[in-house]
Amino acid sequence: MSVPEQLHHQLVDGLTAAGALRTRAWKAAAEAVPRHQFLTGGFFQQVPDSSPAAWRPVLEGGTGWLSGCYTDESLVTQIAGTIRPADVRGEILREPTSSSTLPSLVLRMLEDLQAEPGMSVLEIGTGTGYSTALLCTRLDEDSVTSVEYDQDVAERAHRSLATFGVHPTLVTGDGLLGYAENGPYDRIIATCGVHTVPTAWLEQTRPGGQILVTVGGWLGASELVRLTVHDDGTATGPVLGGGVHFMLARPHLPPPFGLLPDLSVGKEREALVGGDVLDDRAARFVAQFAVPTAQQLRLNLDGRDERVLIDVESESWAALHEDEGRWTVRQGGPVALWDAVEEHLGRWHTTGTPGLEEAIIRVDSEGQHIHW
Repeated sequence: MSVPEQLHHQLVDGLTAAGALRTRAWKAAAEAVPRHQFLTGGFFQQVPDSSPAAWRPVLEGGTGWLSGCYTDESLVTQIAGTIRPADVRGEILREPTSSSTLPSLVLRMLEDLQAEPGMSVLEIGTGTGYSTALLCTRLDEDSVTSVEYDQDVAERAHRSLATFGVHPTLVTGDGLLGYAENGPYDRIIATCGVHTVPTAWLEQTRPGGQILVTVGGWLGASELVRLTVHDDGTATGPVLGGGVHFMLARPHLPPPFGLLPDLSVGKEREALVGGDVLDDRAARFVAQFAVPTAQQLRLNLDGRDERVLIDVESESWAALHEDEGRWTVRQGGPVALWDAVEEHLGRWHTTGTPGLEEAIIRVDSEGQHIHW
């Protein structure tokens, strides 16, 4: 057995033993798809203890490349929208924009998708093509359509899939628009996060079909959700939990703050809920449904630590500070952001703050809602 085969088998066996790979059918698919064939361009490795994060390239055939391909880790494959590992000598201080998701999460999502042979699947975010190859192996290449936004990423995935020997429908374009030509689909799976579930996905899913997607707001919390589409075009489904995080689709990234409002004015009152509640990921996820277009930041104003929510779209804001255990909030703009957060979190607390795995998400013409 060659070294790549040994590493491949060790990875699959390790995922099975850890309970990350739960079904025989998807284990067979994982055994058939070698991950290193989809990382031939290399990947970026974060420099230890670097802050802000610095990245160094690990090129195909170089030290650590093959073993890295078979770690259960996400591997960054593109930085700043255009930069590939081969483009860098030394280190780079920019934000990752594309990656190969850790295999345990890829396979968990494919199992959670509940796709069976004979079903048609639309994948949003081809990436390296690894998950696309798994879908083609488990189902059939004619049943799989995959859309990738980035042309360079899409071309590399096309080459890797062709080398592997599968030829699904590959589309370069805006995955948020889906791909109506091959619809309707039995399943849609997204390997990028979304701020709001696109209407096009609902329209292109058969009634009774499912959408598996990570919903993430601009307060920095996201969760994997499985939605079932209904005859009336709405969709509902459970939060699957686990704090799954993907990079947001580029059109769903938050807008820049621009010039900050004058935070010294506004209506002030005692806060019913302190700003530190947003330190909790579950609370942030719930709060995002109350203020979906708000972002948060921390500022030091006049020597005082302030937690601030800003909604660039509505030009609304809320600033909170603590003094001897008492929280005060000032709010400005047309929307009282912290009032909305308190009301939403209050309803959650009234039900006993159940875990997110007990939550149901509903998507309709009025937006996204969470309830228990």
